[in-house]
Amino acid sequence: MRAAYGGRPPAVTHQHEHAATVAVTTTVAAVIAVLLAGGYLAAAARTPGWSRWRAAAFTGGVALAAFALIGPLAAYAAADFRGHMTQHLLVAMLAPLGLVLGAPVTLLLRALPRPYARRLGGLLRARVPHLLAHPVTALVLSTGGMIVLYCTPLYRAAMVTPWLHELVHVHFLLSGCLFAWAIAGPDPAPRRPSVPARLVVLGVAVAAHAGLSQLMYAGLWVDLPVPAAQRTGAAEIMYYGGDLAELLLAAVLVAGWRPVRRPAPAAHARHQPIG
Repeated sequence: MRAAYGGRPPAVTHQHEHAATVAVTTTVAAVIAVLLAGGYLAAAARTPGWSRWRAAAFTGGVALAAFALIGPLAAYAAADFRGHMTQHLLVAMLAPLGLVLGAPVTLLLRALPRPYARRLGGLLRARVPHLLAHPVTALVLSTGGMIVLYCTPLYRAAMVTPWLHELVHVHFLLSGCLFAWAIAGPDPAPRRPSVPARLVVLGVAVAAHAGLSQLMYAGLWVDLPVPAAQRTGAAEIMYYGGDLAELLLAAVLVAGWRPVRRPAPAAHARHQPIG
C-alpha cells in the first residue's frame, strides 16, 4: 500500500499539498500588499497637495487585508469558524472602506501623464464600469456572494480546495471595494444615483446581513459543517461587526452629501400684491 502512494499515505500527501499552496498564496499576497502600499505612497509623494488622511486610509486598508489574509488571524480562521467570520469582516467590509477612502483612482489620474490619464478616464466611462458602478450590481456581487457562500455547498468546497478558498477571498475583497465605491467612494463614478437612493441600497445590505446572521445563529438554511458554538459565535460577529462597518459607510456617505437647494424666490416677488 505504501508503494501505491509513492511512500506516503494520501492524507499526508494532501496536507503537504495544502501547506505548499498556502505558502505560495501567502507569499503572493504579501508581495501584492507591499506593491500596492508602496505604489500608492510613491504616487502620493509625486502629487502636490495629496491628502495625508487619504494616504493613511489606503495604507490602513492594505494593512487590514494583509493582517486578515497572511497574519495570525489567517491561522485562527483555518481552525475556527469564528476566526473565519472575523477574517471575512475585515476582508469584505473594513479593508475595502479604507482602500476606497484612499481615492486611488483619483490619485492615479493625477499621477499619470495626461495621455494615459485620458485613456484611463475613457475606460471608466465605458459600459462595463458603468454597469459595475451601480450600487445594485455591487450589492448583488458582495452580499449575494456571501449568501451563496454560506447557504450552498460552496463553503464546504472552499475548505478542502485551497485555490477556491483563495478565489473566495479575492471575490470578497474586490466586491467589497466595489460596493464601498458605489455607495460612498470619493473616486469618480459614472452616473451615480442620488444619496437617498444609495442609502436605500445600503439599508437592503444591512437587512440582508442581519437576516443571514440570524439564520446562521439558528442553524436554518445554511450549509456550515462547524460546531454549533462556532456557528453561533460567528453569527454574532457578522451581526454586530457588519452593523459597525455599514454604519461607518453610511457616515462617510452622509458626511459628503451636499443636498441641492432650490434658489430662493426673488425679493421683489415676495412683495407682489395678490390679485
